[in-house]
Amino acid sequence: MGKSEHKLNRRAFLKSSAIAVGAMAAVGAGVGYLQKITAETRINQRFLRPPGAIDEDTFIYGCIKCGLCVQICPIQAIKLAGIKEGLAYGTPYIDVRTQACDFSCDSLQCVETCPTAVLYFKQFKDAGEKAIEEYDATHKMDENYNPFPVQIQAMKSIVKMGVAKLNEDTCLAFQGKGFKGTPRGKDFKGINRSPYSGDLKATPLSEKVYDEKICDICVKECPIGDTAIVMADKGGGKVVPEVLEGCTGCGVCVMVCPTEGPSIVVEPIKS
Repeated sequence: MGKSEHKLNRRAFLKSSAIAVGAMAAVGAGVGYLQKITAETRINQRFLRPPGAIDEDTFIYGCIKCGLCVQICPIQAIKLAGIKEGLAYGTPYIDVRTQACDFSCDSLQCVETCPTAVLYFKQFKDAGEKAIEEYDATHKMDENYNPFPVQIQAMKSIVKMGVAKLNEDTCLAFQGKGFKGTPRGKDFKGINRSPYSGDLKATPLSEKVYDEKICDICVKECPIGDTAIVMADKGGGKVVPEVLEGCTGCGVCVMVCPTEGPSIVVEPIKS
């Protein structure tokens, strides 16, 4: 090997070594950054999880991202988090402004189907069984015997995904205004089963027309009822929505709110 060739090989080796060291440093920095953002994502509890979700820190690691809850939801309310969400990637959440959980499955199917119990079903099973026991104590097993409505109500009433919060500055009722028309327009794709309709399944919100002297659509469409939200008389002829302790955070009120930016939002339960 000639002297010039030796110098050339040495120069190439040093250059490649420098590149390798730089690449390793970049990878190290990238891993550090990824750890930082995933740690922040892990403790960021802005996601509204499906019913029965356990505490967020445990949920992130316990969820196997199987997607069964997504597949079984009859109204397609559950989505999977995107790749930009760090450790939360592939985990289920609900965007209630787009499609709220209206409990129209009547059995919390997403919770029941979860194979890892990060959506924890036992609490709902216990509530349902207790409701049936109480029903049996006052009803005979004849042709009118039907404990299932009280069982369903008992199960869904203990859901705690979040709590609804009103924006009094933009809420139509707080301004003494009514609403006439379709809340989200004819092109809106969201569906729900109105509690007063008697429908067996959810129907498009775009097909529902309201004519309210004082806007109370959030109260009318709440699947939980008067333990969650009511129209409260504040005196002086002012009647406005009031969120109560029975709010489950299902988000139907957010989905149906007719103001351009929703005047009611759901804040996820923070563990």
